[in-house]
Amino acid sequence: MTISLLQYMLIPLFSALLIPFVARRRGKLAEIFANVTLLAGLINIGWTLLSPAVLASGFSVLAEDGFSLLMVLTIYLVGLCVSFFSASYGQGRGVNTAYFYPLLLVSVAAMCGVVTSTDFFTLYIFVEVLAVASFALITSDDGREGVEGAIKYYLLTFPASAAIMLGLAVMLLSAGTFSFDSIRIIVYSGASAPALVFSLSLLLLGFLVKSGVVPFHVWTPDAYQGAYAPVSAFLAGIVTKISGVYAVVRIAMFLRLFETGAFRLSEVLMFLGMVSIAVGAIAAMKQDDLKRMLAFSSVSQIGYIVLAAGLATPLAFIGAVFHLFNHATFKTVLFLNSASLEKAAGTRDMTRLGGMEHPMPWTSWTSVIAMLSTAGIPPLSGFWSKLIIIIALWDAGAVTYAVLALLFSALTLAYFLIMQRRIFFGKKSPAAETASEVSPALLAPAVLMSAVIVAAGLLFPYFFSYLAETIASRMVL
Repeated sequence: MTISLLQYMLIPLFSALLIPFVARRRGKLAEIFANVTLLAGLINIGWTLLSPAVLASGFSVLAEDGFSLLMVLTIYLVGLCVSFFSASYGQGRGVNTAYFYPLLLVSVAAMCGVVTSTDFFTLYIFVEVLAVASFALITSDDGREGVEGAIKYYLLTFPASAAIMLGLAVMLLSAGTFSFDSIRIIVYSGASAPALVFSLSLLLLGFLVKSGVVPFHVWTPDAYQGAYAPVSAFLAGIVTKISGVYAVVRIAMFLRLFETGAFRLSEVLMFLGMVSIAVGAIAAMKQDDLKRMLAFSSVSQIGYIVLAAGLATPLAFIGAVFHLFNHATFKTVLFLNSASLEKAAGTRDMTRLGGMEHPMPWTSWTSVIAMLSTAGIPPLSGFWSKLIIIIALWDAGAVTYAVLALLFSALTLAYFLIMQRRIFFGKKSPAAETASEVSPALLAPAVLMSAVIVAAGLLFPYFFSYLAETIASRMVL
């Protein structure tokens, strides 16, 4: 973990420790401290990645891990959107800001710790810190659904932690180290290959559970549905991606190094990814609760990332990492908009909504942008990541997977179009008669993230150049 990346973990942690003291009597200070901390970090990491010198060099001057840098940017972007949204959404709901914002910042610090770790043990420690903070955040709104969702989140992800700890024990006994670089050297040498494959299998099992991949997805709809609305956006947008999917992609980068013994594991990973795509998409079509539908959609989209990670070619990793970033952006928009709809109409039940486009045009059209990106419609960012994944599958000879991935992408478009018609463009409902657009403070995060979705799609050549230079050529080839 380099000093330049360490700051992104330490500064929000310092703010989290400071807030309970400075905001004891003035809760507004908690919101200000949290938002200023996250905005400053986002500007800093944005300049690191997008300064003229870096762009002119084709990203070759970046010394840090390109995967970690992109994930830190994503963490701060989603964190800022959720924090800013919460400041207005939580008014009048009795949410303890001196409790909520420190937890949010601790989660951000823990996620930065996960993505900047250079060994498996440190990564696991930060994942567990994130799990505890997430458990507390889910119960920010202490209703029955929130408590139930938190308990299910804890109980169903606890076995994952046990598998990861067992995998770490086997790794230490067989390799004597947890370091990424040392493990890579040992793999190249051919020593302890069967034991290392077994330890990585256990790690992979644990992180797949934490990712919510089928058949380990049963906790995700309940946790997302029951959590306090901004926390749902935080969980779906970034937390499950960092606590599970990020580690799965990292481990997949090691699996491809083994000459023998790990191919079956990669095949299992691809199969689970494809099953997740299918089950998530089909289940999403059957939901009436908007947050539950978006939760199953998340399962489906995570499937694309896992499928590409299992393929483990340089192009597949580019697609997986880019879709990981894209999923964070469009899912954050959709969950924040579901919170805005619930605040304006008093319900998430899509059967009781309809015609909401007239009173809530901004919410409607930011949802359209996020929905089209999720479905992979050009020129939005989601189109490019899905295209890369499908091309990578086709080039590697996995034609069946490529065709199925394309077909389920079309199914994703179908159920999102149905959602859009039921909520925004359908017959005007009684809820639409009394609803009005939410405040600019609640709209701003969705508009910002929608702009990122459009910009990432239009500036795709720069994204591809970054991923090819800092990830494919340095970490995979």
